[in-house]
Amino acid sequence: MELTTLWFVIIAVLWTGYLVLEGFDFGVGMLLPIVGRGSDAKERDRNRRLVINTIGPVWDGNEVWLITAGGATFAAFPEWYASLFSGFYLPLLLILLALIVRGVAFEYRGKVSDPGWARWWDRAIVVGSWLPAILWGVAFANLVRGVDLDAQHNYVGGFWALLNPFALLGGLTTLALFLTHGAVFLGLKSTGVVRERAMRLAKPFSVGALVVAGAWAVWAQVAYGTGWTWAAVTVAAAALLGVVAAAWREREGWAFTFSAVAIVAAVVLIFGSMYPDVMPATDPAHSLTVTNASSTHYTLVIMSWVAVVLTPVVLLYQGWTYWVFRKRLTASALPDPIGLSLRRSARPAAPAAADDGTARP
Repeated sequence: MELTTLWFVIIAVLWTGYLVLEGFDFGVGMLLPIVGRGSDAKERDRNRRLVINTIGPVWDGNEVWLITAGGATFAAFPEWYASLFSGFYLPLLLILLALIVRGVAFEYRGKVSDPGWARWWDRAIVVGSWLPAILWGVAFANLVRGVDLDAQHNYVGGFWALLNPFALLGGLTTLALFLTHGAVFLGLKSTGVVRERAMRLAKPFSVGALVVAGAWAVWAQVAYGTGWTWAAVTVAAAALLGVVAAAWREREGWAFTFSAVAIVAAVVLIFGSMYPDVMPATDPAHSLTVTNASSTHYTLVIMSWVAVVLTPVVLLYQGWTYWVFRKRLTASALPDPIGLSLRRSARPAAPAAADDGTARP
């Protein structure tokens, strides 16, 4: 296998890891106000802290896959990186801002014990989860469809050209997949009322994902796919049917496994439809391919050796993290909030002077 093809496959694997792992993070964030309800402020806060704690130990590690995918693209295919990030500047900027706000919200929400403070950061988590869940689908669908590149491989289509029907359906597809993925993950990681609500939502979400993702996958395959990518469509369809069956039986472990397989199959369909292009153009003569977008052979050789050494270490560490935090969480076991108070405390009175027996005039 040529090194250019190898690194195209590696980048696809990195995106697979990101979308599978961060996908349920997005789903959990989007579902926060729905499954985190309560009869009073205290119960609501406890349920929402439970929801956040299901991904608390892993969400930041999951985002490392995105950083690695971007870095690998920059190093292995600099022309692809330049055209992609300049042409998709606005949607990628919105994704970046959403991820920043979302990360800050996870860290800052518990710093202050105040209902108003928590509500604002809850909104940031929700918005920071919804935007990437939709925009990643729009971006990848445009890569499958092809974009307007000139002879110098510069994107000339404009922002509104990215919001075509195929891309918008792609955004709905990732939204539906991540909502389902997040719901079954919550069912897998929680107990009590949060689990019940999550699995109740997973049932219609799984049916919606089957319909929406199925429609987009067939459209993508018929219009842009190759012969062998029918296998990816078939696997995705079977996996989504498995999600529906497992969700309705409330077998959250199997439902999560099937939803992960469906996302993997979707990534295979996306990258398989693009190859040998890395950024197809509406005019095929202007497309970026694994050949004309790649770095030098020597650069790819060095990158390959680094990947051989470091990738097993990263996988072992992340696998260990998931193993350590594998148990279900329950709201009753959560400690009381320990954040600071926004209310200014009364100034303490000055201490009385000690009586040392000395006579005063």
